[in-house]
Amino acid sequence: MSHAPHRVVFLDRDSLIASVRLPAFPHHWDQYPATAHVDVVERLRDATIAITNKVPLRAADLGQLPDLKMIAVAATGTDILDLAACRERGIAVSNIRNYAVHSLPEHTFALILALRRNLVAYRADVEAGRWQHAGRFCLLDHPISDLAGSRLGLVGYGALGKSVAALARAFGMEVCVHTRSPVDDPAVRQVGWDELLDTSDVISLHLPLTEQTRHMIGAPELARMKRSALLINTARGGLVHEQALADALHNHVIAGAGFDVLTQEPPPDNNVLLQLRLPNFILTPHTAWASGQAMQVLADQLIDNIEAWVAGAQRNVVV
Repeated sequence: MSHAPHRVVFLDRDSLIASVRLPAFPHHWDQYPATAHVDVVERLRDATIAITNKVPLRAADLGQLPDLKMIAVAATGTDILDLAACRERGIAVSNIRNYAVHSLPEHTFALILALRRNLVAYRADVEAGRWQHAGRFCLLDHPISDLAGSRLGLVGYGALGKSVAALARAFGMEVCVHTRSPVDDPAVRQVGWDELLDTSDVISLHLPLTEQTRHMIGAPELARMKRSALLINTARGGLVHEQALADALHNHVIAGAGFDVLTQEPPPDNNVLLQLRLPNFILTPHTAWASGQAMQVLADQLIDNIEAWVAGAQRNVVV
């Protein structure tokens, strides 16, 4: 690599609530709280290294940035980039990996536990004053189910799926997995798609959004699930057909759902899942990944990736 100072530009610094150390090589550092797409080229002019979390960089942008040599994505997903254009122009791309292996699984189980124990409904009862007028010491108007002895069906078995499986076993759950690759883990059972849908008490999604996985769960798949089953999605919104899910919840096709992601983010006001006011549906605003500890791991890994590339090493390289 050249020893001339690099110009590093962070396009959306406010997307990362963590301490970001400066790289340990000669450089000029610029950062912006956020960047509209129309300002991307101007802000990256003369930059050799760009950092982006959710600001897109398309082929037309890259064509106007001849000095750009590396893009460090401050996230795992790289769909904001035109990877083919990066490859064609010799622009290196790195991403973040395995940083939320505690945060996201814990959030997944927060959703599962809240739904299995009907916490939303019971909190609403307390706030409405119903406990004060109960005929006995406890109010038992909503079903409560243990996790122990039930079956968790995982779709995808990467680092996050494995961490969720470990928590499930601690709760006494049986874990089955549906994934394309062979699973060499005696603690879980690999099953076909139909068996996972038919027999799981909880289904949790942990795989990327691709053209093959888009809307992998729609009305037919929801209809196959147990009426007592929960669907959890902390992966990508487009994996589930949102209108089909809303219909299934309204019609008691499944028992409940916990989502941290939507197809479009931020969502428009008319998103069908935003309109739901049901005690058996919990929606959080894409926060499963975002514990303070996880964001600091992300920030440290982000700079590690850049320093490795400048030193000529391969670390979390996508292109």
